[in-house]
Amino acid sequence: MVWTPVGLLVVALALIWGIEIADSVALDDRLQGNGIRPRRDEGLAGILWTPFLHSDFGHVASNSVPLMALGGLVAIRGMRYWARATAVVIVGGGGLTWLVAADGNHIGASGVVFGYFGAIVGAAVFERRPKALAPALLALGFYGGLVAGLVPQTSISWEGHLFGLVAGIVAARWLKEPRQPRVAASDKVQPWELDEPWLD
Repeated sequence: MVWTPVGLLVVALALIWGIEIADSVALDDRLQGNGIRPRRDEGLAGILWTPFLHSDFGHVASNSVPLMALGGLVAIRGMRYWARATAVVIVGGGGLTWLVAADGNHIGASGVVFGYFGAIVGAAVFERRPKALAPALLALGFYGGLVAGLVPQTSISWEGHLFGLVAGIVAARWLKEPRQPRVAASDKVQPWELDEPWLD
């Protein structure tokens, strides 16, 4: 079904590829200029546009698999969790990039990829429970090398990576599931008590 986190990820990926094909083939790469342009009014809209804009097909390809893999690990937590985490990553990470990053045109879904990575690892740190630890181990095992993308370098929006990661960690903290208090054995309702209402 489309209205699931994975379904929406597939739709988003199809849009990303469709936009890049249209931009490269028919629009002479004009759409690329609509990314995040720090501290410029015309660059604000790029906060929402940026994940769908890429410099070339190689750029799209390099983001496609980690976007689906890490997005899928976030999606394990459910539709509401995934939607909220994605919104925080796109708006928060993109907003910080607009505010702080170096001048230029910041495009690509890699900020979202780093945001998902931050949300997954952050959840493991904040929650410390198996359903959060298992995805984090998978993410670290397959995509731990992403941290190299945080090193300042030319022609790459390392700021978008960094602020996406930060936004993902913030999302994990905000969406942290509270721990259920342990019930002492003496407080548990015994099976025979269910049939004896006078014990109330």
